[in-house]
Amino acid sequence: MRGPHNIWRLIRTGATFERAGAMKVALEAMNAPRSVRIVARIIGWPVQWLGLRGDPSQPPVLRALTALGPAYIKFGQLMSTRPDVVGPELAHELRVLQDKLPPFPTDEAKAEVEKELGIGIDEVFSEFSEPVAAASLAQVHKAVVRDSGRVVAVKVLRPGIERAFLRDVDAFYLAAAIIEFVAPFSRRLRPRAVIEHFHGVVKGELDLRMEASAADEFAHNTRNDPGFSVPALIWELSARRVMTTEWVEGIPLGDIPAILATGQDPVEFASRILQTFLTHALRDGFFHADMHQGNLKRGPNGDLIALDFGIMGRIDTYTRRVYAEILFGFLQRDYRRVAEVHFEAGYVPADQDVEAFAQALRSVGEPIFDYDARQVSMGRLFAHLFEVTEQFGMQTRTELILLQRTMVVVEGVARTLSEDINMWEVSRPVIETYIRDNIGPKAMARDLGATLRVLTRFGPRLPELAEAALRRASTGGEPEPKRQNGLVWGLGGALIGVIVALLFTG
Repeated sequence: MRGPHNIWRLIRTGATFERAGAMKVALEAMNAPRSVRIVARIIGWPVQWLGLRGDPSQPPVLRALTALGPAYIKFGQLMSTRPDVVGPELAHELRVLQDKLPPFPTDEAKAEVEKELGIGIDEVFSEFSEPVAAASLAQVHKAVVRDSGRVVAVKVLRPGIERAFLRDVDAFYLAAAIIEFVAPFSRRLRPRAVIEHFHGVVKGELDLRMEASAADEFAHNTRNDPGFSVPALIWELSARRVMTTEWVEGIPLGDIPAILATGQDPVEFASRILQTFLTHALRDGFFHADMHQGNLKRGPNGDLIALDFGIMGRIDTYTRRVYAEILFGFLQRDYRRVAEVHFEAGYVPADQDVEAFAQALRSVGEPIFDYDARQVSMGRLFAHLFEVTEQFGMQTRTELILLQRTMVVVEGVARTLSEDINMWEVSRPVIETYIRDNIGPKAMARDLGATLRVLTRFGPRLPELAEAALRRASTGGEPEPKRQNGLVWGLGGALIGVIVALLFTG
C-alpha cells in the first residue's frame, strides 16, 4: 500500500507546485537542464487541478510548500540552509518561510500531557491556558504548577504528527530516487543524502526529549554569560511528546518600538546579539541555529532571552579553530595565511595552487572592507568564501552552511535595532579573544595536557607494549619499516609514560 500512497503524494506535490507557479522557479533554481524543465511542465500541466491552492499573496515556492503542510514547511526551512542545492536566491526566499499553523484543541493537548506524564492534568497544573503559539510540529500553553505556583511554558506535539511526517518523508525518498534515475545531472546534489539529513533532523524534533536535552546543554554552557539567559528546563514535567520550561516574560525582538521605549541602547543590544552568537559558536561549538526575532526576547532586566531549541548547530573543536583563524586572517587582510589554513586543514586539495587561491580570497575580502558600515556583513563573507572554495575543490560542509545561514539571520536581527552597526568591529573582540585562548602557547599547553591525561590511562601497559615491539623487531616477524615503527612507538610510549609519571608524582 505504501507505493501507491507515495505515488499519489508525489502527484499532488507536483500538481501543487505547478498550480502555484513554483515548478518553473524550483527547477531553474536547481539549474535543471532545459529538457527536464520542459518535460516537468508537460507532465505537470494536465494534473495541476489536483494541486492545493495555497495563499496567492505568497511567492510561488512558499505558497506551494505552505499549502502542502508541515513536512513540506520544515523541508523548505532546511533547504534555506542549503544554497548549494537550491541556489542562493531561492535559499534567501525560503528563510522567511513561516512555521505557523492553526492550533489544535486544548482538550487534545491536555490529553497528550496526561498520557505522557502519567498523571491527571489537574493534579499537576492549577492553570492551563489556551495555545499561546502554534507551529507545524507543536504548540505552547502557559500553565501554573500546582505545588509550587511556578509559571511554566508547556510545549506539546500535535496528535498524530509523527505518522503524518513519516508518510511524507517516505514520499520524499521515492522522489529523490526518481530524480536521481531520470535526471543524472541531479546526482551531484545527492538528493537521497539531502532527504536522509532532513529525516534525521525531523526525527530529532519529533522527540521533545532531544530538544529538552539541547535546551539543558545550551543553558549550562551559557549560565555565566552576562546579559543572556535561557529558560530553565523542568525535566520532571518533560517527556517524549511534552517539554516544560519556566515561563519568561519579555518583549519580542520584532517589537522594536517597545524595546526602544525601555531606554535600551540599540547599538549595545544589537552588538550583544551578534557577539553572543559568535561566542557560542566559537567557544562552545554549540549554537542556536534559529535565532530569528520570533525566538528572541528582551527580558525585563535587559537580558537577551533565547527560546525554541529544536534547531541547534554543532561545530567540532578543530573546525572552530580553523575557521577562527580564517576569520582572523580576513580581519588582518592576510590572504596568504587564510589560503594556507585551508590547505593545512585539508579543505582544499593539495594539488591546487596556493597563490591562485590566495588571490581568489583577496577578491572575497577586499570588497567587503571597502563597504561602509551598513554594508559590512559576516554572512556575505561566508557566502562568497564558500563560492570561491567550491571552485577550488572544497567539499560542501553542512555545519558551516548552517553557521553561515544563522549568521545572516542574526545580522538581520541586529540591523533592525541599529542599521549603522559595523559587523566587523563588533565581531573583532570575540574572534581575537578566541584566537588568543585557543591558538598559540596557551592552547598548545592545554592540548598537551589533554594528550598526557589520555596516555596515563595506558601507563600500566606501556612496558608490555614496548617489550612486544622489541620482540617483534628481534624475531623478524614484520618487514623492516614496520619493525622500526613499532620499536619507535613502543620506546616513545614508554618514555612518555616515564615523563608523565614524573610529572604527576613530582
